[in-house]
Amino acid sequence: MPPLDFEAPKADRDIDPAAPPCRNCDVVREIAFCADLSADEIKRLASVRCHAQLPAHFTIFREGDRAEHVYSVSHGAVKLYKLLSDGRRQIIGFLFSGDMFGLALDDGYAYTAETLVATQLCRFTHRKLDAMQGQMPRLERRMFTMTVKDLMSAQEQMLLLGRKTAREKVATFLLKLSRRAQVQGLPASPVALPMSRADIADYLGLTIETVSRTFTQLKKDGIIGLPASGHVVLTDEAGLKELAEGASAA
Repeated sequence: MPPLDFEAPKADRDIDPAAPPCRNCDVVREIAFCADLSADEIKRLASVRCHAQLPAHFTIFREGDRAEHVYSVSHGAVKLYKLLSDGRRQIIGFLFSGDMFGLALDDGYAYTAETLVATQLCRFTHRKLDAMQGQMPRLERRMFTMTVKDLMSAQEQMLLLGRKTAREKVATFLLKLSRRAQVQGLPASPVALPMSRADIADYLGLTIETVSRTFTQLKKDGIIGLPASGHVVLTDEAGLKELAEGASAA
């Protein structure tokens, strides 16, 4: 794996001049991990930030690598996954602008992180970020809130994998992406799908054939539209919600 080309701040400057200033970040402030920070606190946070523009399908770190850094997605998309002993893959999350990843309780990362598309990341060392949390209570509270949200997402994923049918899984997945787009200030439909059908299958615990067949059936039923690769139109959002909640026949 080629080394990450992160640009660090200049020693004699507060902020790396080559990096987009935090005040100009395109992440919606309400969903960024730096939300609620004052202008001075954001400047202090930016002073220890490194950044990089990475190509699609780039491995940021692998499961078991030493966990030295925390990352925040400024633009693009990242997938997180674990490999089973027999080589099968389980994708545990898709991350977008404003999401943070790389937090660890021990010395190693618990999953592999890979970009889905060209992606811009901010990177912070665990040591410096931990020190800043002690100095900035609002940052500490925000980090705690995001950790709780990650736990809630993990619980939702358990329900998705264990109790829902293929149609319910796909419907839930599309609605989740739609809600996330709205939080980012984007329209609820069409929904962008930067991930492949194989990625979706490994996230939902299905086969690629089942995912493709389910998308086709939902299109035939008039619930979604598939105008182009990488996008889904929510033609009947109410019907999709009923399906996701198990109110419609699978």
